[in-house]
Amino acid sequence: MIEPTLARARILLIVGGGVAAYKALDLVRRLRERGASVRVAMTAAAREFVTPLSFEALSGQPVRFDLFALTEDSGMGHIEFSREADLVVVAPATANLLARMAQGLADDLATTTLLATDKRALLAPAMNLRMWLHPATQRNVATLRGDGALFVGPDDGEMACGEYGPGRMAEPLAIVAAIERALQEPTAIPLPPGVGARPGKAQTSGVLAGRRVVVTSGPTQEPIDPVRYLGNRSSGRQGHAIAAAARAAGAETILVSGPTGLPDPPDVAVVRIETALEMQAAVRAALPADIFIAAAAVADWRVDRASEQKLKKRGAGAPTLTLTENPDILAEVATLRKGRPSLVIGFAAETENLVDNARRKLARKGCDLIVANSVAAKDGGFGGPDNQATIVSHDGVEAWPRMAKTELASALIALAAKRLEKGR
Repeated sequence: MIEPTLARARILLIVGGGVAAYKALDLVRRLRERGASVRVAMTAAAREFVTPLSFEALSGQPVRFDLFALTEDSGMGHIEFSREADLVVVAPATANLLARMAQGLADDLATTTLLATDKRALLAPAMNLRMWLHPATQRNVATLRGDGALFVGPDDGEMACGEYGPGRMAEPLAIVAAIERALQEPTAIPLPPGVGARPGKAQTSGVLAGRRVVVTSGPTQEPIDPVRYLGNRSSGRQGHAIAAAARAAGAETILVSGPTGLPDPPDVAVVRIETALEMQAAVRAALPADIFIAAAAVADWRVDRASEQKLKKRGAGAPTLTLTENPDILAEVATLRKGRPSLVIGFAAETENLVDNARRKLARKGCDLIVANSVAAKDGGFGGPDNQATIVSHDGVEAWPRMAKTELASALIALAAKRLEKGR
């Protein structure tokens, strides 16, 4: 059974120096209740309002506040500390902290961490209403939004100074809800191509460390003429999320992707294709692998002979298109006699008879698992941020609840790692 959205989510909480810092204690408690792990970093001003010991007691982990600390608990360095989380949350985000973030300053652990992180930040502002409404603060907020930061609050209410208006930090449960929404989408901030870690290079830790994973994603587009094509509604969100989850699990990951509007998953080697024949060639080149996951929605047919010129209406009715069947990439990989991946996983998007069709596909393709999902409803798997999957294998059928595609990706990679360890 799949856990809720925040189960095992890794949250880095940066606590700014404001009266609302006490609310961050309740925020930690609420996140821990929902299964999230929370690491806390505090500014010097925050420690004037709340003690690090209080956060340590609630989070169960050491609190960091010194950029240059060399203790055993703090020895990971600000780079690793900034990147181990799924989401960075700043609560309270004071006017001073917002200004330093907007200017890219890095003069303490909090601002250095925020500048070095590879994840999006969710900011919960808290300050006097005049400070919030000041043009300088509003410029800083606009800059941060433009840089990709997310915001929750501030709320209207009575201030500690006695004034009333906007500036109160959002309540802990509202911040929790905002965190859940933020985690519905990928939170990683991609680097420009060609910089950072070598694409596809394996990590030395994680359940798939030392393994190689090939994932296909998105649709294929089969040309009819230079401006038209046969395709489908696949967005590629699920396949891209799976590639990101495999990489996060330590695997050397290759993503073969059809046309999508999605950013490349961080540190994943991406091969872009358009047609099924191009995808087939790219998958062949990416093998051998330990795991092959065919999440792409490959067009079943292509036009036998695409027109070199745009087809025109000439008053003689619609043109006749002769279709030919595209290669079955999943079946080809699953039935390899030499170099077959240890685990081959396919996807089945169905509009009826979900389990029966998935079972037939499992047998017909020769793969080890089928991830089946219904696309009959308007809120089906295609295009949206959520998915509801049924896992069909030779061992039986397991229905998973509806969840974010990123969460499903992590669950699927965890399942794949377990099956790989047990020899399928």
